[in-house]
Amino acid sequence: MPPSPATGEAAAATVRFATESDVPTILSLIHDLASYENALSSVHATSSSLLSTLSFPSNPNPGYARTLLIFPPNNSDEEECAGLALYFHNYSTWRAAPGIYLEDLFVRPAFRGKGYGKRLLGELARETKRLGGERLEWSVLKWNEPSLRFYESLGARTMRGWVVMRVDDLEGDGEGEEGGGHGGELERLAGWGRGVEWK
Repeated sequence: MPPSPATGEAAAATVRFATESDVPTILSLIHDLASYENALSSVHATSSSLLSTLSFPSNPNPGYARTLLIFPPNNSDEEECAGLALYFHNYSTWRAAPGIYLEDLFVRPAFRGKGYGKRLLGELARETKRLGGERLEWSVLKWNEPSLRFYESLGARTMRGWVVMRVDDLEGDGEGEEGGGHGGELERLAGWGRGVEWK
């Protein structure tokens, strides 16, 4: 049975794309999420780095990721943001179709259980369909049983045949990994490349 659409407070909430002026809010929510995942010390993002790497509707720089923000109803000044969904586009070779990868979904504790997470996922699903995409996916920490149950209630499947692999330049970056690397793996791997020009 498909999940019912968001109702009540979440249905009346405002969802919009983040702008440059929202960067402090985005950074605050990233810190809140990292605290929830016991990894606050692993956050290296700053307002400056977010401004230079995220996409915004008014910025001709395409950036690498987009952010949806959700605000409770009757909050005309949008002074209180309830949560965010930060995502980027990916691609399926087998389907020859674009998709969306959800990097971060976070709803502040005061707004949980009211449909805000479902509303954000619903907006991402609509965006995926608008692109002609066929897949919306994300990763979940194994210990996060409440989130796993929530996602499964929406029809999400656990991809048990797959394992996430990563190389990076940070020593044990803390993003939920069971054993961090020693650092510098990305730099060493890049040494095998010669550089390819996009032209």
